[in-house]
Amino acid sequence: MALFIMLTNLTDDGMGTLRDKPERIKEVNDEVTQKFGVKILTQYMVMGPYDFVNLVEAPDNDTMVKMAIELGSRGTIRTMTMPAIEIDKIIEDLKSKG
Repeated sequence: MALFIMLTNLTDDGMGTLRDKPERIKEVNDEVTQKFGVKILTQYMVMGPYDFVNLVEAPDNDTMVKMAIELGSRGTIRTMTMPAIEIDKIIEDLKSKG
């Protein structure tokens, strides 16, 4: 499984949903697990240019793209997703190719 950082911004509709039904956050997490096999490992609401920071585990890039399109098409969030590679893995890879 691959790791990804997903940064999320709520749209105006998303803010309304959060205000009216805050438990929707966990419902969406359960939906993406069931539909895409993606696991939300850690999720934080933050202040700054993004509303949420998520650490996500997924089978591959294609799955993350499908999930991001599905979530974005709902009109409640916009996402930025980046692959995350553990530092020990990078060090190991660099040493073995050096």
